[in-house]
Amino acid sequence: MVQPRDIFLALLLVSYTVSLDVLITPSHGEISLGESKFFICEVTGAAKHIDWFGPKGERIEPHRQDITVSRNDESSSTLTLYNAVEDNAGTYKCMASSGDQQAEATVNVKIFQKITFTNAPSRQEFNEGDSASIVCDVTSSPPPTVFWKYRGAGIQMQKDVRFKVLPNKHLQIRGIKKTDEGSYTCEARQFARGEIDLRVIKVVVNVLPTIRVWQSEVNATADVGNSAMLTCAVDGYPEPMVTWTRNKMVLEAGEKYGFNEDGSEMTIMEVSKLDEGDYTCIAKNKAGEAEQELSLRVFVKPKITYTANQTSPEMEEQVTLTCEASGDPTPTISWTSGEHVFTEGEQSPDGNVVVRSDARVSSLTLKYVKYTDAGQYLCTARSAIGEDAAALYLEVHYAPKILGTVAVYTWEGNSVNISCEVRAYPSEVSIEWLRDGLQLPNSNSTNVKIYRTPSSSYLQVTPESENDFGSYNCTASNEMGTESKEFLLIQADVPSAPSVSEVRPFSTTAQIYFEEPESNGGVPVLRYRAEWRAPGSGRWTHKVFEAQDGNPNPPKLEWTPQPKGNSLRVSWIKQDDGGSPILHYLIRYKPVSIWNPEIRMPTGSDSVVLSGLDWDTEYNVFVVAENEKGKSQAASMSFRTTAEPAGVPGIHSGLFIFVVFILLLLAVDVTCYFVNKCGLIMCLCGKSGTGTKAHNLEEGKAAFIKDESKEPIVEVRTEDECTANHNAAGPTEPSETTPLTEPE
Repeated sequence: MVQPRDIFLALLLVSYTVSLDVLITPSHGEISLGESKFFICEVTGAAKHIDWFGPKGERIEPHRQDITVSRNDESSSTLTLYNAVEDNAGTYKCMASSGDQQAEATVNVKIFQKITFTNAPSRQEFNEGDSASIVCDVTSSPPPTVFWKYRGAGIQMQKDVRFKVLPNKHLQIRGIKKTDEGSYTCEARQFARGEIDLRVIKVVVNVLPTIRVWQSEVNATADVGNSAMLTCAVDGYPEPMVTWTRNKMVLEAGEKYGFNEDGSEMTIMEVSKLDEGDYTCIAKNKAGEAEQELSLRVFVKPKITYTANQTSPEMEEQVTLTCEASGDPTPTISWTSGEHVFTEGEQSPDGNVVVRSDARVSSLTLKYVKYTDAGQYLCTARSAIGEDAAALYLEVHYAPKILGTVAVYTWEGNSVNISCEVRAYPSEVSIEWLRDGLQLPNSNSTNVKIYRTPSSSYLQVTPESENDFGSYNCTASNEMGTESKEFLLIQADVPSAPSVSEVRPFSTTAQIYFEEPESNGGVPVLRYRAEWRAPGSGRWTHKVFEAQDGNPNPPKLEWTPQPKGNSLRVSWIKQDDGGSPILHYLIRYKPVSIWNPEIRMPTGSDSVVLSGLDWDTEYNVFVVAENEKGKSQAASMSFRTTAEPAGVPGIHSGLFIFVVFILLLLAVDVTCYFVNKCGLIMCLCGKSGTGTKAHNLEEGKAAFIKDESKEPIVEVRTEDECTANHNAAGPTEPSETTPLTEPE
């Protein structure tokens, strides 16, 4: 029998089994795009099946990649969404069923996008002056609001119209400057969710290179081992890279070219003429490139490139010496021979010397060549950067020229040399002596000897009788011809008597002045004999005075301005040599206070050119003659050089210089008249008398008074002897010659 209690329990069980309840946790869901999230469906009651359905009502199968469903236990199931995308949004349903019973619950899943910077490079570069657009691409759902800051502070667009936020949220800066460089902040805000995010962007402003050149044309000298430097100062950001090109070819560092660290200086080694031309300095960086052209001008020192020696017979119609020179700038060519300077055009009044120049070639033409034209000719090429010189030689073939003193004096028994000096070219010369058509020496001339040197022949004659005096012929021959010259051997005589011009008596002595003998008989005076006695006394007292060598007298000086205003020729005239040949002349000059180095001129010279003098400066000049006995007193003169010319003088300045020159010449002439008894005024007023000699009878010395004439003095000595009425002894015969070499 069924009990009521059993019926109640059965009804309670049925009621419990039929009632199902479904709960989804969490009850709503918001998922950020790309994120993952799961939902748990919990069932109250005995559920046989728990299923999930997507937004489109489709049943979600297990083991999908993007959405998975897994049964946790008998009463729950989990729905997992991986890497949510926008298509995953919608309402998801969890349904539980058991037999005829089912229950369900839904959850609304929303997919939203967080603030996301899709394109906002942290470093953005622009060129100065461009319209820059700072990129900051940011997305979210709903779309965010973007704010821009510069160095942490908001940008006041209204204060600088160059700044503008574009519709795409980029920040535009028109005409961006280097000062706009720095950190910019792109800040995005999502007000619905209170979300905020930002990116700091470093803006770099690149500056186009600029080139500054201090010297666009550089000068250099070739072939002297020098280097040349080309410089271009480069600015820009980032620091530009500098390269150098020539004829579109990039120049690399090596033996020829060198560069400094940044390349702004290029050094060209061992500069030659081939290096002349244009070079390009190129500066390049991210902003672009710039270039500047520089020029190298290479000068070449003058160089003589061609010369040719010439050979010509004497009196050839003309002979030409040619000289070629190279250089940049083109050099001027001049010719010199000794102290003669030849420039362009006619060089002599007779037109026998002509210089012609064309570009780098110059010729010196000599017409009707003389033997004196032979020798060295110096070709000099000059320009502003230097000079070069080369010697050319003109060889003149000519017949012998005979020099030497025509008249030679001696006496019987005294040997003497007759000198036959020969100049000839070719120098292989045969020289012979003739007398009365017969060659010497011969069987009839035992008193004759001949001595030879390369350029002279000496005939030594020892007269034995009057027949040995007379004419002797010297004949010289070479392949160009023959030349003869007659020499006279003259019998010497005793000197004429000197004449007493003045006697100055003193208490116990007397000083006598006398004139030299009018004739020395052809040979030098050796000594003087003085005799004196008291009036009424029959006995003569005598004393012999040797004509001794002494110091020479100072020469007479003259001066001549040279074409160049700071040069001057000083000339002198030989005076009494004191009985001993002049060895040389010593010249000293100074600008008033400081002596220049002493100049020594040979005995045969008669002038010296003082060049390179200071302009507009007072100079003193001293010339001293020196022989074996010593030096003469100094002959002196003073002059002032002209002022340095500033340009080509005009007519008035030339007239002024001429007047100054005449006045200066007159002043020097007056000085010469009063000091040295010479000069133009002296010629007009009359010459001084011949030199006198005075003897101090007690001292027994011969003193010579200076010969004031301007004619060169040849010292002659005569043997003094007693006058006939004094019954003095006869003369002593001197030996006048000494053989130069062994006789032939």
